[in-house]
Amino acid sequence: MKKLSEYRSLQVLLADDDDDDREMLREAIESVRVDVSLHNFEDGEKLMAHLSTYNGNVPDMIFLDLNMPRKNGLECLTEIRTQKKFNETVIAVYSTSSAEKDIDSTFLAGANIYIRKPRDYKLLQKVLSDVLSTNWQYHTSKLNRENFVMLR
Repeated sequence: MKKLSEYRSLQVLLADDDDDDREMLREAIESVRVDVSLHNFEDGEKLMAHLSTYNGNVPDMIFLDLNMPRKNGLECLTEIRTQKKFNETVIAVYSTSSAEKDIDSTFLAGANIYIRKPRDYKLLQKVLSDVLSTNWQYHTSKLNRENFVMLR
């Protein structure tokens, strides 16, 4: 597995029910200057319906908000991780929650990283730059609870 930033065009999906959060993440990703094809979904149900259509190329990365209507981020994460075709997909939980139970449950369900939503745009840009340039193969081989959470 390569670093995400080594791909020509990253296929990134975002499921978040907050329009402002989706827009802020989109703008921040565009500012990182990585060629990204970003697809937005306003709830987990729509994301999972979209993922059910994949039969070849799968997304490189998925950002999941935890608290969404219809199907929440943890339900999506659990369902995605049961499908072998998404084993190489990096999943970032992207949430306002800093509750230990949310962090623990997403860690155990197979998320690669937990990002607490920053309200500062510059900080979000920095975090996304770090996430998109991480060598996930190395990172996940050393994954532990201490390096799982970004921005407490």
